[in-house]
Amino acid sequence: MAYLVQKGDTIAEVANLLKTPWADLRRLNPDAVGRASRTGRWFLKEGAVIKGKNSFASVLKQEKERDSHPTSKSGSSESGKWVEYTVKRGDTLWDLAVKKFHVRLKDLIRDNEIQDPRKLQPGRKLMVRLPSYPREEAVVASWYGKAYHNRPMANGEPFNMYANTIAHKDLPFGTKVELHNSVTGQKARAVVTDRGPFIEGRDVDLSYGLAEKLSLVNKGVGKLVLRVLGQRNIKKSD
Repeated sequence: MAYLVQKGDTIAEVANLLKTPWADLRRLNPDAVGRASRTGRWFLKEGAVIKGKNSFASVLKQEKERDSHPTSKSGSSESGKWVEYTVKRGDTLWDLAVKKFHVRLKDLIRDNEIQDPRKLQPGRKLMVRLPSYPREEAVVASWYGKAYHNRPMANGEPFNMYANTIAHKDLPFGTKVELHNSVTGQKARAVVTDRGPFIEGRDVDLSYGLAEKLSLVNKGVGKLVLRVLGQRNIKKSD
């Protein structure tokens, strides 16, 4: 299976899509990956074609088999309702996934068996799976700030360390959440704009400003309750 890297794609998302460990992905695609000299962090080059170990057909078959067995254990983002959307002139898969429907780009590509994301014809019917997530769950939160201020986030926008934004591994960009520190009683609302954290045992990264409102700056890492707020209804072909 091959995948065209899109703006905002993360290593974790692409490795998961291709069912290939990051070490193998890097070895198989030396020209499609880079490493920042300043931070030492690896990244995928936008527009590069990434190849995994498995064929597209085998991965698609596995996904369909998993969807056909509702009793099997899978992520909550795999459930939810479907809507149909007719592609309009000027639409891009990135804009539809991130800005309109707030779903993961890789899911939109996979669910519609899109071979070349650059070729999206007006009039084409897309099936969009609107995911469902636990309305409320306990999370381990950390925060990031000055070192990333004004640098691009995974959604393509510059990071504002004082804005009420969070990085989450799975929740679609634009998802509105409420965070509650049950120890202090403090609450704050935020929007998912970035991907992370990439440290085992942590579930969400808060902006510095948000961490300050929830008394996590000095502590660094703490437990919060994350509640996904109601999402707007989307009509077919909206």
